[in-house]
Amino acid sequence: MGIFSGCAFTRYNLGGMLTQAEADQFMQMAQHFVRPPATITIPPGADDTYELADPNDRERFLLDVWRGTLRLSKLKFQNRVRTAIILVRLDVDGAPHTNPDGVGLPGIHVHLFKEGYDDRWAYPVDASVFTLLSDPGTTFHDFCTFCKIESPPSVQGVII
Repeated sequence: MGIFSGCAFTRYNLGGMLTQAEADQFMQMAQHFVRPPATITIPPGADDTYELADPNDRERFLLDVWRGTLRLSKLKFQNRVRTAIILVRLDVDGAPHTNPDGVGLPGIHVHLFKEGYDDRWAYPVDASVFTLLSDPGTTFHDFCTFCKIESPPSVQGVII
């Protein structure tokens, strides 16, 4: 029995592919930590996953928190649904990205699910949304706000 048992996926396309309308609906859902940690740490080499749910505990999501080992400014925060479908991924100080249309972006960008392309499309980061990308704790909280993750735990012990 997996973490998704009892979820109401019958309301959605079950073919493994997500329509844009379904993805947009998931991205608009408020989410909360199923087992909220008292605090989160993002030390070098962090690679943690947290289980999230919608307010009715019917839909399950995953939040991935990753940080580079050698390049401490390299971060990845990712919000997934149905275990493997990436809805939103923020890459900070990663490799440059080239979209399917050939347009390139620098190492700081945000991926949003796009039907037919999954997470292969990325967009420039809005500085009014992600306010201090050099600080992992602030970036974590900004990402939680962007993904509608309510009551995120405080971030402690972050080495900048």
